[in-house]
Amino acid sequence: MRLNRMNLFEDLGLNNELLEAIKGLGHTKPTQIQQKSIPLIIWGKDVVGESATGSGKTLVFGCGVFEQTARKKGLQALILAPTRELADQVKESLKKITQKKELNIVTVYGGVSINTQIQNLPNADVVIGTPGRLLDHMNKGTIDLSKIKLLVLDEADRMLDMGFIE
Repeated sequence: MRLNRMNLFEDLGLNNELLEAIKGLGHTKPTQIQQKSIPLIIWGKDVVGESATGSGKTLVFGCGVFEQTARKKGLQALILAPTRELADQVKESLKKITQKKELNIVTVYGGVSINTQIQNLPNADVVIGTPGRLLDHMNKGTIDLSKIKLLVLDEADRMLDMGFIE
């Protein structure tokens, strides 16, 4: 499979359920970042991607979540985002991408009760959270990261600018 010849999502090696979800979102042709990154993520490779806002980066790692995460097998995908607004936005996008798999996607961030998050985490397949609240859960022992297959640092540059380097 040649990466520079992938003009359709069907050329990227995705399964039919994922292709249906992508078409349902109204996407017909992959963007450059999607063409280059989706096959690598599907193959389990590490990817560092940079692209303009609106270029489809969430779909890129959403395909990885779809392909590498199974329902009710524990927390397997962790996505860190710099703000709760972005965490919620990513959750809504992932729910659409992974709709056929019915994954349990949980957000964890500050400004809301940690108790509800603690109740929801044991059944999570995917967690999207901010670094500070993730650290809170790690320190409390309320999140199990032992089965993580996929880690996404969404807007990592912004997280560093906000002081989350440690």
